Amino acid sequence: MNKKLVVYFSHKGENYSKGRIVNLEKGNTEIAAEIISTITGADIFEIEADKKYPIKYDDCIEIAKKELRENSRPKLKDDIDIKEYDTIFVGYPNWWGTMPMPVWTFLEEKDFTNKKVLPFCTHEGSGLGKSQSDIKKIDRWCRSTKRLSNKWFRSK
Repeated sequence: MNKKLVVYFSHKGENYSKGRIVNLEKGNTEIAAEIISTITGADIFEIEADKKYPIKYDDCIEIAKKELRENSRPKLKDDIDIKEYDTIFVGYPNWWGTMPMPVWTFLEEKDFTNKKVLPFCTHEGSGLGKSQSDIKKIDRWCRSTKRLSNKWFRSK
């Protein structure tokens, strides 16, 4: 049995897209996660920080920069038991060249032994940044991490 799960972090509200700020009802990573879930039949779970990020783009990126600089691990709003899943897609936007810190929290709290882990990243032209090498720093991922077909998603 190969049970699949898509976990993702996404930002609704103001986002940078095609050189300007746009207001999104759904974040780009949420849209990508829903597409992957539909295609694969995977369950879906949103990684959310206990404290919501601001809707305003400039305010959000300043908090994200501070969290990265301080190497913080924000508390998460909800949790999911991943024991029953064999394949886990992990989605996130590229924030400051890596994953948002709530994704770090999620990854460090889970045991991915014997799981196939497929990260995917949304961005506005910067690709995966250093998120792949950052993911490999979390040693229980080292043997199981593969990119999702060596692809990433750009915003609409």
